[in-house]
Amino acid sequence: MQDEGVIKFSCTWESAQLVDFPALGELITWRDRMFAAGFIGTYPDGIGYGNISLRLKGHTFVISGTQTGHLDRTDASHYTLVDHWDIEQNTLHCTGPLKASSESLTHAALYAFSPAIQAVIHIHHRGLWQTHQGQLPTTRVTVPYGTPAMAHEMWRLFHEADLHHQHILVMAGHEEGLLAFDETLEAAAQRLLSLPLEG
Repeated sequence: MQDEGVIKFSCTWESAQLVDFPALGELITWRDRMFAAGFIGTYPDGIGYGNISLRLKGHTFVISGTQTGHLDRTDASHYTLVDHWDIEQNTLHCTGPLKASSESLTHAALYAFSPAIQAVIHIHHRGLWQTHQGQLPTTRVTVPYGTPAMAHEMWRLFHEADLHHQHILVMAGHEEGLLAFDETLEAAAQRLLSLPLEG
């Protein structure tokens, strides 16, 4: 788990108060529900995992800040606005109280792929990760999170797997990682909450 929580892209962060927006309360509610479900949290070494985001308009989105996984409840001070990124240059710009999550470039790649994607949730769960690897669309084990390679890998799954319809994938190279997306936060969350767990 030593690789978890490390920002692998060049992040330009402007510290500022997050501007309120109508769906902020919903974003906070679903993030905290993911924590309560054990999908967002902290490993024994103190490194946090899991994150959630919501598209605002165009290519801008709000995402939970880096290293907020230990919080059982969040508020506006734990989220940041991502307003520019470049997948190929591996760069991202965010404005808010905290730096954007280390998974922000992965979220950005999904938002860039389709305007229908309005919400993205990344969780960790060992049992679900083991159960559904190869059963759901699954990224190659050699592809690390938070990199341009992961963006290209997800785009590959849209073309070569059933990601268009399933809206959920397993990150084989990112231990315990799964990612869901949809038109609403609730729909994305329900895709994760409804996954069957074997064994």
